[in-house]
Amino acid sequence: MSQPVSSKIRNAVRIDRAFRLVWRASPSWTLLNGALVLVQGVFPLLSLYLLKLIVDTITETVQSGGLETGISKLIMLIGAAAVVALAQAGTTKLADYSAEAQSTIVTDFVYDTMHRKSVDLDLAYYEDPNYFDTLHRAQQEGPYRPTRIVNGLNRLGQSGMSLVAMVGLLFTFHWSAGVLLFASALPGVLVQIVFSKKMYHWQQQRTSIERKADYYSWLMTADASAKELRLFDLGGFFSETFNCLRGVIRGEKLALSRQRAIADFVAQACAIIILMACFLLIGFRTIKGLITIGDMVMYFQAFQRGLSSLKELLHSIAGLYEDNLFVAHFFSFLDVQNTLVEPTEPEALPPVSQRGITLTDLHFRYPGQAKPVLSGLSLTIKPGEVVALVGANGAGKSTLVKLLCRLYDPEQGNIAIEGTDLRNLALSDVRRQISVVFQDFVKYHLSVRENIGLGDIKRLDDVAAIATAANRAGAEELIQNLPNCYETILGRWFIGGVELSQGEWQKIVIARAFFRDARLVILDEPTSSLDGNTEYHLYLKFKELMAGRSALLISHRFSTVSMADRICVLHDGRIVEDGTHKELMTRNGIYADMYTKQSIWMEDLERKG
Repeated sequence: MSQPVSSKIRNAVRIDRAFRLVWRASPSWTLLNGALVLVQGVFPLLSLYLLKLIVDTITETVQSGGLETGISKLIMLIGAAAVVALAQAGTTKLADYSAEAQSTIVTDFVYDTMHRKSVDLDLAYYEDPNYFDTLHRAQQEGPYRPTRIVNGLNRLGQSGMSLVAMVGLLFTFHWSAGVLLFASALPGVLVQIVFSKKMYHWQQQRTSIERKADYYSWLMTADASAKELRLFDLGGFFSETFNCLRGVIRGEKLALSRQRAIADFVAQACAIIILMACFLLIGFRTIKGLITIGDMVMYFQAFQRGLSSLKELLHSIAGLYEDNLFVAHFFSFLDVQNTLVEPTEPEALPPVSQRGITLTDLHFRYPGQAKPVLSGLSLTIKPGEVVALVGANGAGKSTLVKLLCRLYDPEQGNIAIEGTDLRNLALSDVRRQISVVFQDFVKYHLSVRENIGLGDIKRLDDVAAIATAANRAGAEELIQNLPNCYETILGRWFIGGVELSQGEWQKIVIARAFFRDARLVILDEPTSSLDGNTEYHLYLKFKELMAGRSALLISHRFSTVSMADRICVLHDGRIVEDGTHKELMTRNGIYADMYTKQSIWMEDLERKG
């Protein structure tokens, strides 16, 4: 079945997009490569013609005996041939360097484009396996396919120019030579097109298995899993699973390669037979005296070079077809659209907090899930107020944090800062107003200064402010005991790095949150790894640490929660209890039950201790 017109148009658009991408990355190198294509297309015909003149000069000199004239002419022709060969070699090396420079620049540009796209995408995509398949294919194909398309177009132009010259020369010999030239190259090109399509569809089907194999490889090499890998003796199991997955991939890929090798051999056999038939024709006409020895050599060379140019031309076309198929993965990734919409005319927030943050009748469910996480949740956090949020695991506490940071939008209801709906504010403005210590916080393998300063990258070099944040989080003594204080690299990924305990890391992360000048500080299990004494002193001056900012505290430690101005209990997707510790204990509801059970458990531990 012929390819639909719409598909052909899409393929053409991909070439156009790839070329525009390469042009944006390296316009000067693209122009230089185009010019070199034109120059290189002239050399083959010129060198062939000089070869004919050299052979004919030698033949005439031998037959006529005019050595002095013949040798003088021969030296001149060989000198010209040497100049052409040197120019061709120089141009080829310049073209190779130009192509490598362009390829390096474009690869870096594509990586930068992918990174920017990844950072800008909604969080929802990072919780969707289909997105990771798209990302995996983009990472595989994106860095080199656009450059290959442009290089393919360059080769196409160069081969096309050389082919026109060779075919024109062969038609002066006999019309059939040009026809045979085309016939000899077609089988190989058809093989490439057919198997490119097969490989494309195979890769589409096997992306998930490849990602799964990569995951097991990561488990066996990453520091995050190193302890459990050894403790539970998981290395053999992961290795066996990895080998099984790679075995499936390897077997299917080798089967395709085997089929392609056989088909390539048959195509080359056809080309060799046609080539020998053409050589036989040229030999007969030389024996009959219809052409000179120089002509014979020139036509032999013209056919061989013409065949090479035609193969290059047709293979470039087939390669473009293949690259078009695979570059679609990269552009599919770039075409992913966010669901979080930026307002066309964002509103501005008042400089001073007066009304705080209001959540009204929030409803939310994750994409593809039937059960809602939040169902009619309403909550107000006043300026300077510390609100604790408690509830069972899975109650929706982390989801609420994502909505507050506008990592998702609610299906129904709204969240407002100072009376302005988050959706009417610029995303960057919303997130600048919020500082978060996530339960699964990131340990950046960077310096202490950078780890804290990343809380507000515009002030990354403000060492005094960073030190103040560290002191407020109780991390100053820890930092002063490190080898290079604030310039000490944390983690073990880089030479000279120092690893911290989980509790020490938590202090650094809390300092990062304090460093950000935000209206709302969200602390998701902020002290889970701190010892009791450190936690006590941290919360003893918690209001002072907040410096008038609002705070949302999520914790399972009720000794921590009880220090909040208000405590809200999240149950079945909504706030079911709201009040101070004393008020909620008096009501004898869910909070009182949870607090009592934890207190009894703690007392029991103390007795046993």
